[in-house]
Amino acid sequence: MKKVLAILLALAMVFTLAACGEKEEAATGAQAKFYVLGPTPDHGWTAQAGAFAQAKCEEVTAAGKYEAVFMPASSGEEQVDLCNTIVANGDAALVVIMALEDSAAAGVEALDAAGIPFIEFDRFILSMKDKAVLNYSGNNYGCGAGIGAWLQGHGLEPGATLVQLIGDNGSVCLYRQEGFEQFLRGELDFTDNLSGETFHTTTVWTQEQIDALFADYQVVCNWSADPALDYMDQKIDEITAKAKANNGKLFIFSEDDEMTFGVLNLLNAASVSEATAADFEALEVYISAIGGMQELYDVMSGKSDLSATADKYFDDMMSVTFNPIMMKNVIDYATKYLDGDWSFDLGAEVNDPVAIVDRTIADTVEGFTGH
Repeated sequence: MKKVLAILLALAMVFTLAACGEKEEAATGAQAKFYVLGPTPDHGWTAQAGAFAQAKCEEVTAAGKYEAVFMPASSGEEQVDLCNTIVANGDAALVVIMALEDSAAAGVEALDAAGIPFIEFDRFILSMKDKAVLNYSGNNYGCGAGIGAWLQGHGLEPGATLVQLIGDNGSVCLYRQEGFEQFLRGELDFTDNLSGETFHTTTVWTQEQIDALFADYQVVCNWSADPALDYMDQKIDEITAKAKANNGKLFIFSEDDEMTFGVLNLLNAASVSEATAADFEALEVYISAIGGMQELYDVMSGKSDLSATADKYFDDMMSVTFNPIMMKNVIDYATKYLDGDWSFDLGAEVNDPVAIVDRTIADTVEGFTGH
């Protein structure tokens, strides 16, 4: 009897160990699930980022090795709820999150507390950067430095009249601002990823000179054209008069294609007074952008209905490349992490190089659609 019981116990242990092994294999290998949190496709850059995320998750899931679930949201608060749902589900091998706002921090903290590894994409929750298995984005410092180099090449100097159109108050624009200032202080060069040319400031600015440059005209536009249009509509008389009295030059540091379209839309609507429009046209106006919308490339290359307006009012314009296809790339990083093909230390940051697209090459570079 004892021998029979011993055999039965041994067999039970074998089956238990086998079952545990199967569970472990399921958790770490085939059909492991990861989640991708990104924007609800609406307009511009986020529309394409969301569309790319959805398509890539479907592609990964169809391949059969991993289940990739895209969870779109329109606010940081929604993303907190999604993170809490993921924690409650208890089946996440990894989470990729493009935080839409700093308010998403509580969700990232919940993932970390639950022991779920996460990758931060594009906009980082700075307090959680060191805990991410990777922080991946385009080179936002490079975006700022590139705009600094380009504006300086068109005559930006201490005391200039400048308008800054800011996306939001998160890490993306913080880094773009820092890159711009570092370039002017001579601390950061800009190397263009298309031409290979490297730019160094021609004049080393003091911090006081930089602070004065941003003292008068700044607005947060939440990555949208309409707030930029509204701000410029309110301020254009004052801005134009100041630039006219200050060597006739105006520099617009726009941190996104959408906001540059806002300025264009205002000028195109002919709602500005005739006197101000004439004075604005007489100025030397240089405007930047970041993103790489095909619609803005079409403006620059003369293929858009807005090209005539841009040619009339802007002496030159550009956009720094920042392709939303990076949303696909970050999902590739996720699968590499789950494959164990990983050499990054915790908290590592990877930045894609950027380049300047201006009127001279806009018809040779493929942008993304979505405006």
